[in-house]
Amino acid sequence: MKYVFGIDLGGTSVKLGIFTAEGELKDKWEIPTRSENGGENILPDIADSLKARLTESGISPSLVLGGGIGVPGAVLHDRYVKPCVNLNGWGGDVADKLGKLCGFPVKVLNDANAAALGEMWLGGGKGCDNVVFVTLGTGVGGGIIVGGKLLSGVHGSGGEIGHIKVSVDESEYCGCGKRGCLEQYASATGIVRVAKALLKEGKASAMSSLEPLTAKDVFDCAKAGDALALEAVATFADTLGRALAAVSCVCDPQVFVIGGGVSAAGQIIIDSVSAAFRGYAFPAAEETGFVLASLGNDAGICGAARLALDA
Repeated sequence: MKYVFGIDLGGTSVKLGIFTAEGELKDKWEIPTRSENGGENILPDIADSLKARLTESGISPSLVLGGGIGVPGAVLHDRYVKPCVNLNGWGGDVADKLGKLCGFPVKVLNDANAAALGEMWLGGGKGCDNVVFVTLGTGVGGGIIVGGKLLSGVHGSGGEIGHIKVSVDESEYCGCGKRGCLEQYASATGIVRVAKALLKEGKASAMSSLEPLTAKDVFDCAKAGDALALEAVATFADTLGRALAAVSCVCDPQVFVIGGGVSAAGQIIIDSVSAAFRGYAFPAAEETGFVLASLGNDAGICGAARLALDA
């Protein structure tokens, strides 16, 4: 039996998993991310942990085909990581460095792209070769898969759907330095921003007594029939549905897989966003599927492992 490793590097912890080449998760664990001193300990810590777990599991290094690692930043050519802001500028030729430390081939990808591959391989998009993964959290990220392969682009920005411009009238700046990005309306913080703007109009709402107001609160109030919360959700769904309709004109996926913390709201997201999408989509793409992600926090390690299997 052959094995691959999947690694998901985050700002506070590193998730690691051992998979069979057929996709069975045999073991998973976490170690702290030591990002001090420019992250000099990150890769040695990962390599040491991997080697130790191989020994404990009785798996010969000769049975390891390779590994993949998802990172919170832009990646070029499956190997080079541009400096990651939330890892104190850590980056460089990660594939070469980690590969030498571990003794087997390593490929690198953006963490949102890793989650996209994971959901295609073992999650909500299983059985589909053309998938757009949308992650709704503090920001909005994504991964685009065409013919089973990630679309990462020349500059590593393929799949950055959160920075599609959806408003030309926006006065506030997005974290990327531009204005009017999808992220400003469809992320957890964006949903709250929209809801608070509606509350300032003075209309009655159960949301007015909630402090701090969260995206979960907005969806919970909407499910309970709160008119203002329903309006906020409608704005969220319309904006995201319109953006995804534009995406579908470019890559025409079989399915949109919706993940991230906001997706915990459940079916209300699928129902509202897919309805808005159909109103904007090119007629041939109106019936594109929408599903919730199913792998949760394991999506990153699953996708990183899947990348390791690609020739």
